[in-house]
Amino acid sequence: MIDVINKNGLVLVGCGFMGKALLQGWLAAGVSPAAVTIMDPSPSDWVLAQPGLRVNDTPPVSPAVVVIGVKPQTMDSVLPSLASFGGGETIIVSIVTGIEIKAYEAVFGPQTPVIRSMPNLPASVGQGVTAIYGNTAAVGAPMQLAQTLFEAVGTCVTLDDEEMLHLVTGVAGSGPAYAFALAEAMAKAGTDLGLPEDLARTLAIQTVAGAGHMLSVPGADPTALRQAVTSKGGTTAEALKQLMRGQDGIADLARAAIDASRNRSIELSQT
Repeated sequence: MIDVINKNGLVLVGCGFMGKALLQGWLAAGVSPAAVTIMDPSPSDWVLAQPGLRVNDTPPVSPAVVVIGVKPQTMDSVLPSLASFGGGETIIVSIVTGIEIKAYEAVFGPQTPVIRSMPNLPASVGQGVTAIYGNTAAVGAPMQLAQTLFEAVGTCVTLDDEEMLHLVTGVAGSGPAYAFALAEAMAKAGTDLGLPEDLARTLAIQTVAGAGHMLSVPGADPTALRQAVTSKGGTTAEALKQLMRGQDGIADLARAAIDASRNRSIELSQT
């Protein structure tokens, strides 16, 4: 699959933080820089510093894949400019939150393979998880190519229902921010209660990172791990009484956060 990209080219429309994360993984997986065309009105210094990339050059007429990674609010102006990639020879992959397949088919035609994806930020360190869903034209080789691209930056799962992408956004797309917020809160609490700021920050970050690494081991079960570290009547058990209390504990907060993210994704799909 990488050979197909290196032969026919990959066009990345918008190369922000997520685009950069994905591109780093793809280059590491063997995609040739010369095969990549970046279309971005304000390319970052990182993009401009990468040897071999084609930045705002004329893209191939029929690249193997076009990856769209712009902000949802700009899609009305961006999509029409990409209409020439329709027709079926090029696979359209979107990493844009909330924009439904039908919006792409209206521009590129229903015969064009269109794949929506929801990657998350740990892709930047090869630990991402991406959910993908494709239209009828994407069955077979196009979906396989998308899987190859996203497996280069972590785990890739395939969905049977496009609507599930809204909920995937709430759990996985927005999820890394929840972990970062937890580390922030732990560090602040440590500082407020008497630890030096740098020490509290180091302890919080390494604790969250280490726990995440334990969860990445195949077969890891978060419930079993939590129980294993919690001695009856001990310090962790006392702390968890606060985190897991009924009305405003972590379970209710997580549900509310995921629901809010899902609802915003739905709102974006309707604008």
